[in-house]
Amino acid sequence: MRQYLDLLDKVMREGVDKPNRTGIDTRAIFLETMRFNLADGFPIITTKKVNFDAVAAELLWFISGSRDVRELQKMGCHIWDENAEADYWKPHAQFAGDLGRVYGVQWRHWRTADGKEFDQLADVITRIKKTPNDRRLIVTAWNPGELTEMALPPCHMFFQFFVANGKLSLSMYQRSCDMFLGVPFNISSYALLLSMIAQVTNLEPGEFVHVLADTHIYHNHFDQVREQLTRTPKSLPQLWLNPEVHDIDSFTMADIRLDGYQHDPFIKAKMAV
Repeated sequence: MRQYLDLLDKVMREGVDKPNRTGIDTRAIFLETMRFNLADGFPIITTKKVNFDAVAAELLWFISGSRDVRELQKMGCHIWDENAEADYWKPHAQFAGDLGRVYGVQWRHWRTADGKEFDQLADVITRIKKTPNDRRLIVTAWNPGELTEMALPPCHMFFQFFVANGKLSLSMYQRSCDMFLGVPFNISSYALLLSMIAQVTNLEPGEFVHVLADTHIYHNHFDQVREQLTRTPKSLPQLWLNPEVHDIDSFTMADIRLDGYQHDPFIKAKMAV
C-alpha cells in the first residue's frame, strides 16, 4: 500500500488549498490513479487500522439496495449516522433513518423513464457471465435527476468491469476523495466487491483500478496524515469468502473474513459532513 502513502504525500506537497461546502478547507490535486492487483494480497491500509467489518457491512448494505440506515446499524456499522441526522437532510427524510436514494438504491432500484425499476447490479452480473467482452459492464450511482433525493450525492460515482484471461477487473471513478478517512474504506470496499462478483461469475479477481478526481485532505486531518506518513506498510492480508456462496444476494457477514491483517494503531479523525 505504498502507493496510497505516496499519494497522501503528493497531496500534502503539491495540493492547492480550497474551500468547500463543509466549511473545512481541503488541500487538493486533480485526477490520480491507483492500481491494486489482488493476487498480491487484499488491498487494505496497514499503516493504521481500517475497520474491515464496517467496510463489509456497508457493502452488504449497498448490495441489499437499502436506503434505511437502521439496516446498516443492525450490522454494527454507524458510519452513515451523521448523514442521517444532518440538519440539511432531516427535513427531506421520509422516515426515521431514511437516507434517500443513495448508492444501493441506485444500484438495485434505478428508476427508468417509463416508471419501472432496473437492477443494474444483477444485470451486470448476468452480462459478465453471458457476454464477458461487453464494453458496457457499468453500474452508476450518479443519477442527476435524483441528487436532491439523497442525503449525500455519491462520491464513488460509477464502476466498470473488464474480463480477460479468466480474470475479472474493476475500475471505479470517484469524484470526491477524502484521502484520510474515505479513500481507505473505498479501496477495500471495491476490492471486496470485485472479489465477490468474481466468485459468483466463476472468474478470478484481477485488478482494482481506482480513479480519483478531486483528491483531497481536510486541513483538520493534516496532523493525522503526518503521523501516518512516518509509518511503514506491512504485508497485505488475504481475503476469505465462503466458497459455497454463488449468488451476490446470499453473502452475509459470516461469509467474509480477512486473514492475517497486521496494522498500526487506529488514528482518530473527525469526518466533515
